[in-house]
Amino acid sequence: MPLDPDFVADCPYGPGGLLIDEILRIDADEGLVVARMPTTEELPLTREQRVHPIRHPRHVSGGLMVHMTGMLGFVHAYYILGLRHSEGWIGYGARITSARFHALAPPGEPLVLECKSTQLRRGSKTILGRYTFRFTQAEKLVYEGDQTAMWSRVPDASE
Repeated sequence: MPLDPDFVADCPYGPGGLLIDEILRIDADEGLVVARMPTTEELPLTREQRVHPIRHPRHVSGGLMVHMTGMLGFVHAYYILGLRHSEGWIGYGARITSARFHALAPPGEPLVLECKSTQLRRGSKTILGRYTFRFTQAEKLVYEGDQTAMWSRVPDASE
């Protein structure tokens, strides 16, 4: 499905940092969200690469992929946990347990980004979530990871 304007407006990053153009699947029972990320030569960091056709071909940077785990975490929080940035909820990565880069992702084919919650612990003002990630490009596994994030609600001055 195309991105919901309310979702985009609620995101703590603008479109240049959100970098997804479509939500492909939301499965609350499985704790799974899947989104699509276009890959172009103008992606942040990708456009700054000093390219060599053999030693350093243009690709989606690993740092940007780690950033995208946060964006998928936000998709999960918004659609599955019902958290809204506009209501004071924000999440931050707490631990990267594993991050494995299986292949370079050259510009062209979009990446399919999957995020699945494997553990959620709810407190009165916080949620601790553990997630697995799988990013593929044209059916080829590019990245997989296991991370923990902390979601908390920060009231505004009027509360």
